[in-house]
Amino acid sequence: MPLVAHNALPTFERLRRDGITVLSPERAANQEIRELHVGLLNMMPDAALEATERQFYRLVGESNPIAQFYMHPFTLPALPRSESAQAHIAQYYETFDTIRAAGLDALIITGANVSHPNLADEAFWQPLIEVIDWAWDNVTSTLCSCLATHAVMQFRHGQTRVKQPHKIWGVFEHRVTDARHPLVADINTRFDVPHSRWNDVSRAQFEAAGVKVLAESAGAGVHMAVSGDGLRTVFFQGHPEYDTVSLLKEYKRDLLLAAAGTLPAMPPFPARYFNRQAQALLLEYRARTQAGESLGFPESLLLPQLDNTWHDTAEGVIGNWIGCVYQVTHRERGLPFMPGIDPANPLGLV
Repeated sequence: MPLVAHNALPTFERLRRDGITVLSPERAANQEIRELHVGLLNMMPDAALEATERQFYRLVGESNPIAQFYMHPFTLPALPRSESAQAHIAQYYETFDTIRAAGLDALIITGANVSHPNLADEAFWQPLIEVIDWAWDNVTSTLCSCLATHAVMQFRHGQTRVKQPHKIWGVFEHRVTDARHPLVADINTRFDVPHSRWNDVSRAQFEAAGVKVLAESAGAGVHMAVSGDGLRTVFFQGHPEYDTVSLLKEYKRDLLLAAAGTLPAMPPFPARYFNRQAQALLLEYRARTQAGESLGFPESLLLPQLDNTWHDTAEGVIGNWIGCVYQVTHRERGLPFMPGIDPANPLGLV
């Protein structure tokens, strides 16, 4: 159901232009639909800050017809920011203290860039742990993306991520491993998810922590898992929120860094992302620039060659997640359940 534009965040206008329903607070007040308040702890670097807002807001806004969604973005002051990002955050974001006082129904925690092998050495580690601890006791469900998954697994379960010999990068095929769980209800049993990471938490590590694996890939490992209670923490290692162009932007960044000598080698193509025509265009671009020609990156030629094979499933999973949160918070607030829902077992777990 609709997002509610309860502040002037520019992301709302961008989503309206993309066809997503966004209500003004005045219109929302006239709707007899329950509110759900969803926090977004956005730890992404400046270049991806607003894109990450848009990606997660879109997934939540497309997810479920049973609630109005009030999104509450915040970040951690320990993360380094440019002046423009600081201004954006100061104008549109809330503080954790404000969010903690008001409460949330659900929370999304994004990934982040890191500079230390051990996450506990990052400047944001203690503030992040404070949020994770609070959410465990006070939020119905927390969805952890990529690095946030690794942080919770290390902090709460003592399972430290392992750096891989090669970057897990591209669009990977996954299979549902437990179709009984409501988070994967009515989604494809085989589906794609983008990944972009050097580190991995294995199935054995999730299982040792009592975490249930719901979807995994032969090439990328576990993507989706859930805490032993079935909902309190949802773990993603992949990036189902990515736009069609997200991996292209990452490839372009790494290619230009390699050309400038900042990276030791040209990046490989992300797996199952560029078709043969796109690869040919990029190989020609690389050869000509290495020969000394001054060329612009051929983004306009590449865009028509890109396919999105993951968004529909991402929509379905987030819709299921929001539906589970709705059911549990109904029970906790003594509200009537939707028809067919068992109040004693709202998630339908055996």
